[in-house]
Amino acid sequence: MPEALPDAVGASNNSSIFALSLPAELTFAIVVGVVVVLFIASIWSWAVAIEKWFTVSGVRSRAKRLEQTFWAGQPLEDMDGRITDRSAEAFARVFAAGQREWRDSRRGQPGDDVNRQIVDRASAAMDATANRETQRLESGLPTLAIIASTTPFIGLLGTVVGIMRSFHDIASQNATNITAVAPGISEALFATALGLFAAIPALIFYNKFSSDVSALSERMLNFSQEVSIRLSRRLNERKDG
Repeated sequence: MPEALPDAVGASNNSSIFALSLPAELTFAIVVGVVVVLFIASIWSWAVAIEKWFTVSGVRSRAKRLEQTFWAGQPLEDMDGRITDRSAEAFARVFAAGQREWRDSRRGQPGDDVNRQIVDRASAAMDATANRETQRLESGLPTLAIIASTTPFIGLLGTVVGIMRSFHDIASQNATNITAVAPGISEALFATALGLFAAIPALIFYNKFSSDVSALSERMLNFSQEVSIRLSRRLNERKDG
């Protein structure tokens, strides 16, 4: 009689433990759901990365052409006639904002003090436009950051639930050999691998495009300062003339 008591206690503990575990159908559904979410997240990150690649590359190439025209010494009036606020180029919109403020503020033949304020306002308008263009370029980067930071944990959740399901199956089959354990554990670890597969490219893309956008933002701010210098020099030339 005393020898049967430990077995009864052990059976009671096992039954209570597995009673607290999730049903096999639910754990399977969770693992499948995790895999689907990770697959969608991976496709989403690649879609954002491809879009950012074309966007950033286009802005960089068009900015180079505009800067070459600017530094070639072409009069600002000639550039102003070809550039509008609706231009597809970020640097052109920065230039157009400064020129618009310059034209609107110079009406009425202002004096020297007002001229300085005009240059300051034109510079402020270009800086504000540059900040807006930077925010536009940064669109999509938060998505990459979220995918890179969350998908490993989502994959880990799938692995934990999958291992719970595997142990439940092992206990129900009363089998502990490697052939009974390996398939379930392998399926569970697949969720972690898929989570890393989604997170690693997203993290690489996020770091790369964050660096590119920061560099372009700095170039836009420098360009706006250079335009302000040209505007101030033009005021001095008119005054001397």
